[in-house]
Amino acid sequence: MSRILQSLLAAALLTGCATKVTRVSHDSTIDLTGKWNDTDSRLTAEEMVKDAMAGPWYPRYTATHPNPTVVVGEIHNKSHEHISTETFINDMQRALINSGKVDFVANKAERGQIRDEKADQADNASVQTRQSSGEESGAQLMMIGELNSIVDQDGGKAVVFYQVNLELIEIETHKKLWIGDKKIKKFVERSETKF
Repeated sequence: MSRILQSLLAAALLTGCATKVTRVSHDSTIDLTGKWNDTDSRLTAEEMVKDAMAGPWYPRYTATHPNPTVVVGEIHNKSHEHISTETFINDMQRALINSGKVDFVANKAERGQIRDEKADQADNASVQTRQSSGEESGAQLMMIGELNSIVDQDGGKAVVFYQVNLELIEIETHKKLWIGDKKIKKFVERSETKF
């Protein structure tokens, strides 16, 4: 086989296996499968936090509790998909902080890491730079919730419905100050029949 023919064959094989990557804006909407995605997570978090902070509870509560402190608790995934609720929780935290209407504290897992660091500092850091234990800011409010879904399918067509339910609860009294939901509905057509 001549070198030219070998080179052409090698080029043809490499071209057939090539991968094309196109960079897109991080906030662009690309929905390839109809499943819950980064856009759903981000927009849901932003819209629900905006709704929560505009609710009638806020001026009443802040009249006696200025700058309320919030922690995001557990958001349970009860949908038919494996969804990383951690991404949604991070979107919620970002939206809460960026609202400028509440203070925010670390969640339970993060507090454990910070307490470990304080314990290490107590043994190893200089007196001038170590951070004291017992000086944490306690949250007054906790946001909790769940993500649900319903799939209505016929062959390769499906309607996928998501509903995120969130509640803002006063920790001391267990009063529910706000309850909100966000619904997303997608019509999906594909050649395979499993959703």
